[in-house]
Amino acid sequence: IITIIKGRIEDIILPEQVDVIISEPIGFLLVHERMLETYITARSRFLKLNGLMYPSTGSIILAPFTDDALYNEQLTKISFWESQNFYGINLNPAVEQAYIEYFSQPVVGYINSTCLISSHRAIHKIDFNTITHNQLKRFTIDVKFQIERTAIMHGLAGWFDIKFIGTNETFTLSTSPDSPGTHWYQCKLLLREPIAVNKGQYITGSLDFTANDKFSYDIKMTLKILDTEVISENVVYLHDQMYHYLTSSSSSVDMQGNSHGQHNNYYS
Repeated sequence: IITIIKGRIEDIILPEQVDVIISEPIGFLLVHERMLETYITARSRFLKLNGLMYPSTGSIILAPFTDDALYNEQLTKISFWESQNFYGINLNPAVEQAYIEYFSQPVVGYINSTCLISSHRAIHKIDFNTITHNQLKRFTIDVKFQIERTAIMHGLAGWFDIKFIGTNETFTLSTSPDSPGTHWYQCKLLLREPIAVNKGQYITGSLDFTANDKFSYDIKMTLKILDTEVISENVVYLHDQMYHYLTSSSSSVDMQGNSHGQHNNYYS
C-alpha cells in the first residue's frame, strides 16, 4: 500500500518514523536552490536511528580552467555599455555595474575537460546523515592546485558527485566533465581579472559560500599564485546563472587552451 501525504516537510505529521528517505534535493554545484535544508529537516523529523538516506553524501568538486571565448563573450556584452551616444544617451556610467553583473554570473553548461589546466581537484564533502542547517548556511572551501600547462586562468570550474551508500554496495552519480551528461551540467565561476599562470606554479585560495534569500548562495572567490603578490577576487551569485545549454561536451577549447574561432585578448 502506498500512502501519499500532501504537505510541506516542515508541517506534515507521519504516523511513525521511517527506515529510508529518498529525495532529489540537488541543484547545480550541489547546493543551488537550497533544497538540502529541507532534506535535512526530513532526516531530523522522520528518520529512524541508523536509517538510510538516498543520496547519502555529496561532494562539490572544483578545478581551474582556461576559456578565452567565454571571457571575451562577457567583455563583448560589457562593451555595449561603453557607448556614449546610444540614441543620444550616454551609457558609460553603467560600465562598472555591467562588469559586476556579467562576471558575477555562474556559467552553466557542459565543460570540455581539455579546458582544465590542473588534474588536482578541491573537494568539499557533505554528509547528509550528519550535516546541520547552520553548517549549510555558511561554509568555506579551501583550494590548492598545481598548474600543469602555461595558460590564462579564467576561474574555477565546478561540478558534484553524490553517493548512494547501501548495506552492501555504494553507487556514485558523477556530473563531472568526463561523465555522461546530466541536467545539472557543470558550471564555471569566472574571475573578473584572470591570472596568467605558468606550468608548475601553485594556485591557492578559498571560496566562501553564504546562503542568500534567493534560495541560493553568494560565493566570494579569492585566488592567488602561491609565494607571489598576484591575486584575483570576485563575487559570484549562484542564483544568477548564464546558460550555455547548447554547448556540447565536445566543444570549448583545444589542448593548448585556445578557443576555436576566437581572438586571444586578455586584461592583465
